[in-house]
Amino acid sequence: FIPTEDTGQLMGNTKAAQDISFNDMLQHQQAIIDILRQDPNIEAVNSIVGSGGPNGSTNSGRINIRLKPRSQRELGADEIVQELTPKLRRVPGIQAFLRSPPAIPIGGQQTNSTYQFTLQSLNIDDLRQSIPPLLQKVRAIQGLRGVDSDLQLSTPQVEVKVDHDKAASLNVTAALVEKALSDAYGSGQISTIYTPDNQYYVVMELKPEYQRDPTALSMLYVRSNTGQSIPLSAIATLNETVSPLTINHLSGLPSATISFDTAPGVSLSQATDEIKQAAKAVLPSTVTASFQGSSQVFQQSFSDLGGLLLVSIVVIYLILGILYEDFIHPLTILSGLPSAGFGALLTLLIFQVELNLYSFIGLILLVGIVKKNGIMLVDFAIERQRHHGKTALEAIHEACLVRFRPIMMTTMAALIGTLPIALGVGSGSESRRPLGIAIVGGLLFSQILTLYLTPVFYLYLEAWRTKLQSTNRRTTLSEQG
Repeated sequence: FIPTEDTGQLMGNTKAAQDISFNDMLQHQQAIIDILRQDPNIEAVNSIVGSGGPNGSTNSGRINIRLKPRSQRELGADEIVQELTPKLRRVPGIQAFLRSPPAIPIGGQQTNSTYQFTLQSLNIDDLRQSIPPLLQKVRAIQGLRGVDSDLQLSTPQVEVKVDHDKAASLNVTAALVEKALSDAYGSGQISTIYTPDNQYYVVMELKPEYQRDPTALSMLYVRSNTGQSIPLSAIATLNETVSPLTINHLSGLPSATISFDTAPGVSLSQATDEIKQAAKAVLPSTVTASFQGSSQVFQQSFSDLGGLLLVSIVVIYLILGILYEDFIHPLTILSGLPSAGFGALLTLLIFQVELNLYSFIGLILLVGIVKKNGIMLVDFAIERQRHHGKTALEAIHEACLVRFRPIMMTTMAALIGTLPIALGVGSGSESRRPLGIAIVGGLLFSQILTLYLTPVFYLYLEAWRTKLQSTNRRTTLSEQG
């Protein structure tokens, strides 16, 4: 839909097991960073663990990569991503998702991949049961990469269930239990030490050896209202369970998102169609699904772009009809558009460039450029017929001879001006190249055919118009008689 652009930057997210500690996550993230820094195309790497990830959890992180200038590296941004992905997969215990940022960022959820498919349901259990089978089907689709889900269901947690009767008999309230747990594991700042040259924050927490195992909770003491130290195990039971890491919401409903990227040569429309089929086969009626972010805008936009192109052609036809006071020969001017559109699509197919937003803009620009040739011929021919008494054949023949040079000059100027875009010259040219290819291909194809087809259309439509006028004249005379 929106092509990527080699801006010299790469983005990446990392994801590890849900029960990983912060220190272990740092080690895994460092293993990823070490591989990235060995790549000769990369100039610098910045890494964030924890709050930098898509869901802000300990088991996720973010990577920002600055590439060397394009003149100092052989590979483009997308090629570097394809080269690094297999290397990063070999790092055990962590997943890395790299991507090149799109030319035009479009809003959506922050996920590990570019495109999002979101499930919603009033029943959280239905949502949890639907994600694993759908995720398995989506991963089996050929042409998709970086498939992941933001629903993480197996996060270990310790449930502290306070016996309120025992706690009350020992003058311990729930607030005191909560304060003891917060002081032990919350890493809260309790004071600041000021010195002449600096200041130091005082953070209260347990020693690291008491934070590694949940069994250490049984050694924790709670201070009662009377000042006594009561063992936590005397007033509460500890249960180890699993629960979702986060529960996301969209439009007020619990949601889970499957994110994905498309492999080179795979169109977004093909990917969305196959994902819809997979969702239809798996999801129950209580779960609704929709695309979000770029994929949502793609579906909405491309359903309207065809109508937009048709409306632009109709408006051009009406304006030409008003200017020439004739609603027949504007069709002659527009007769070159099909060949231009066919040439643009054929060129995109030959160079294996997908029809995206940029190439569609090229098609719309092509409508305005190509009709210029028809206007030059038809305007001259009509003027010769109306003011010099020429026949249709004589008028269009003279128009071809006189207007050939300006038609070639203007077309060559447009071609030469668009050629650098089509060749992909300059930094970030990957996104603009489809636009240039569409215009150049359409101009070349239409230029070859316009000089031959436009005169033929002119003669046939002129003969049709003359026939209609004769029929109307005979009808009028018969009515008067």
